[in-house]
Amino acid sequence: MSTETHAALWPRGEKKVEVAPLAPRLEGLEGKTVAFLWDYLFRGDEIFPILESELAAAHPGMRFVDYTTFGSTHGEDEGQIITDLPRTLAEHNVDAVVSGMGC
Repeated sequence: MSTETHAALWPRGEKKVEVAPLAPRLEGLEGKTVAFLWDYLFRGDEIFPILESELAAAHPGMRFVDYTTFGSTHGEDEGQIITDLPRTLAEHNVDAVVSGMGC
């Protein structure tokens, strides 16, 4: 039996951001404005119209801001898109965001 020891490193990096509390849930979706964000990688162009239709049917008066308003959240412009996101969401009076899809 070997008595050798080896140094080991924890695989996760050092925490750089403190955990923040979550935003409060909306009391309901009626009359709210929902933005769709997409990374342009997997079927958002198919899925978001279905989601919008179903949500609109279930929650009268709901409004939507299409993903094309924001641009791709993945790619060469993603840094600027994410930097501009708070301003863009405020300009469109967005109450909630659905972000997708990934691959």
